Amino acid sequence: MTRIQRDLSSSPHREDYLETNGTESPMLRRAMGKIPHVCIVGAGVAGLKCADVLLQHGVKVTILEGRGRVGGRLCQSDALGHKVDLGPNWIHGTDNNPILDLTRETNTMTMTWDGRQSILDHLGEQMSEKDAVENTELVWEIIESAMKYSNAESASIPAERSLYNYFEEKVQTMIPSEMEGDEEVRKKRETILNMAEMWGAFVGSPIQTQSLKFFWMEECIDGENLFVADTYHKVLERIAEPALKGADVRFWHKVTKMVSKGAEEEPRVEIELDGKDSLTFDEVVMTAPLGWLKRNHDAFEPELPNRLKQAISSIGYGHLDKVYITFPTAFWNSTPTTTAPTHPWHSSSIPNVPATTAPLRQPPSDTQPATSPSHYPGFTHWTKPTYAHATNPSHWPQEAVNLAALPGPTAHPTLLFYIYGPTTHQIASLLSSYPSPTSSPTALALLQPFFHPYYSRLPNYSRTDPSHQPVAMLATAWANDELAGYGSYANFQTGLERGGEDVEVMRRGVPERGFWFAGEHTAPFVALGTVTGAWWAGEGVARRIARAYGVDRKGEKGERKDGGGNRGV
Repeated sequence: MTRIQRDLSSSPHREDYLETNGTESPMLRRAMGKIPHVCIVGAGVAGLKCADVLLQHGVKVTILEGRGRVGGRLCQSDALGHKVDLGPNWIHGTDNNPILDLTRETNTMTMTWDGRQSILDHLGEQMSEKDAVENTELVWEIIESAMKYSNAESASIPAERSLYNYFEEKVQTMIPSEMEGDEEVRKKRETILNMAEMWGAFVGSPIQTQSLKFFWMEECIDGENLFVADTYHKVLERIAEPALKGADVRFWHKVTKMVSKGAEEEPRVEIELDGKDSLTFDEVVMTAPLGWLKRNHDAFEPELPNRLKQAISSIGYGHLDKVYITFPTAFWNSTPTTTAPTHPWHSSSIPNVPATTAPLRQPPSDTQPATSPSHYPGFTHWTKPTYAHATNPSHWPQEAVNLAALPGPTAHPTLLFYIYGPTTHQIASLLSSYPSPTSSPTALALLQPFFHPYYSRLPNYSRTDPSHQPVAMLATAWANDELAGYGSYANFQTGLERGGEDVEVMRRGVPERGFWFAGEHTAPFVALGTVTGAWWAGEGVARRIARAYGVDRKGEKGERKDGGGNRGV
């Protein structure tokens, strides 16, 4: 993928993407004048937006959803006594982002963090403010350099080279041996490499397997990364409203097979369902997660083209999960910390990436201000925790967000742990006998020994104080969820040879057989793996179907704008 090709998929050219989806030429044509009956498999954001646009064009829509609710991974839980998001917490990029428009329409509170973070070393000791700020800046300097290198040299970078390999090389030149004594230099380099592992919580897989060749595909929309303090529940209601009103939404309908029949000009697709009679449609839009597609190639008949199967197999699928731990009180906030490191705002040249930790590019804005410095920092990182050997013998790093630092009524005494890769697999195995998400006291008692070494190192903790002990825990456990594809979020792993092309192949689908694909894994490159990307992917497929049947001009007069005020990107 050349730099020019990438730029044509970036935000200024969203309309080009929606008109062609970046893949179709010549234009597909169906029997003109026919009003098709379209089946959308999955009522996540992509499916709901796809239904909305098709309904605006007068198309008949049926949504088959395997769960008993809408939203897919965009969902919430009240199991802790307060509402929390089980899926996305963030809005990635604010420049002309339709999801940001929806938060404003629904009066959903978002916030920017002030970037303060507490970093604990491999012994569980908090770094000094000076060292934490200096080391964090160095980590992000290397990430910025890696993004630029990947963007410029992707064609020549070996497929097996990882982002971690790039870090290993860079610390040698950026921390030269003549700077200090050899032992100090060795420790400094080791610290940077340990801190670099935080990248795993951005994409759901360890940094050691992050493709450097396709690292450029992790860059997202410009602007800020906002935390949705209010949760996404009002946004989800708004997204779902048109489909729930205008489409035939059938819950607990689990699709097992899709059989394509008929000709290209007038396809027919029979849908086989688990425990229910088969249904037949003109077109099928499959919005199941990438992880589901990887495990269910045989759900399509005739089988998918080899190139499409290769693309589905090649793009990585992450294992990002969450564990919420609620306490009687936010004991860590009781005494303001004077050594909490402040993460300064970065220059606008640094690429914006999906954030689950201290986000980049946080200039002043009109969003809810960051928490008061009197609170404990918003982010805590436990790097290479050698002191937790009994439960974490491989010393996987951990990180948590301080939800007691949220603004006003959205704050609650909860730590949100983002877990990924091997940690996710270990937690999933402990909870394999319980449904997802898991909030059973019996099941979650299994988790307390794992997380105790981390929250017990927060300020003021006392093992004998009942108010310092967890009262509730909630694990998302997407890694145990069949309909989530046993994981979450597309990513780009070492060994990937044709990442950009693979995404484009999935975007195109097999329209000549009536099979279309949409989801965060088929989004514009600038929004892959995001809620915004899922929205745009559903919108793009809907426009292509409407255009194929010649109904794309219907409903334009007075048509509701995307998101009730989307300015386009």
